[in-house]
Amino acid sequence: MKSPFFTAPALAAFLFFFTAFAPVSLQTGNPDEPGKSDPFSSGTFSGLKFRSIGPALTSGRVADIAVRPDMPSTYYVAAASGGVWKTTNAGTTWKPVFDKQSSYSIGCVTIDPNNPHVVWVGSGENNSQRSVSYGDGVYKSEDGGATWKNMGLARSEHIGKILVDPRNSNVVYVAAQGPLWGPGGDRGLYKTTDGGATWKAVLSVSENTGVTDIVMDPRNPDVLYAASYQRRRHVWTLINGGPESAIYKTTDGGETWKKLTSGLPSVDMGRIGLA
Repeated sequence: MKSPFFTAPALAAFLFFFTAFAPVSLQTGNPDEPGKSDPFSSGTFSGLKFRSIGPALTSGRVADIAVRPDMPSTYYVAAASGGVWKTTNAGTTWKPVFDKQSSYSIGCVTIDPNNPHVVWVGSGENNSQRSVSYGDGVYKSEDGGATWKNMGLARSEHIGKILVDPRNSNVVYVAAQGPLWGPGGDRGLYKTTDGGATWKAVLSVSENTGVTDIVMDPRNPDVLYAASYQRRRHVWTLINGGPESAIYKTTDGGETWKKLTSGLPSVDMGRIGLA
């Protein structure tokens, strides 16, 4: 007597079921070239692991990058809505180093040219859209980003640039754009001569105009150029520029300034970048 489980129809059905629902890992051959292994099998990529290449929030805005001149594989990235990130292996892996601070929005990051372990951060991205986040001043780290201290200018809200005098680390300039949605605040160009303990406004334009960028003459650190930017955000519109947007120059470390006009547009200007 033959077993009903080994009839031809039953055997055919069993083989169909087994091959149709067999795990993909069993199908390791190359269908185009029988006898050769599949180069795209799971074993080929078993050594690869997912890793964070940061720092971006939904492909978010990166505001600034600072690279250690003595160690180019170490650099800091300031994210507009994601804090400060640090890499020590040229971007292979990243570590967030600013998460414990009260501001997650960053406008700029600067490494002290005299001491690469000293890092300055200006909180509050320097953009004008409605979704912009604001900061609470200037931060300083003396241990490569392990710890931070707020150094003041809390009412600046948006900082565009920080420069350190290459002759003296205690001399630092901060380009503060100031509040976006209202007048006043810590707005303009600020200078410290004691490492951030105290600040002096060395260039002030008006309650609606701050300083958005600053550059230093590499041949003479007492010569600086600053760009002022007139702006004001309202619910219904953005005042993006005006007669107070301009370029200023100092030859005495910020004690006196001259507004530059020669060769520049005579009409109202908007945001100006310097290099």
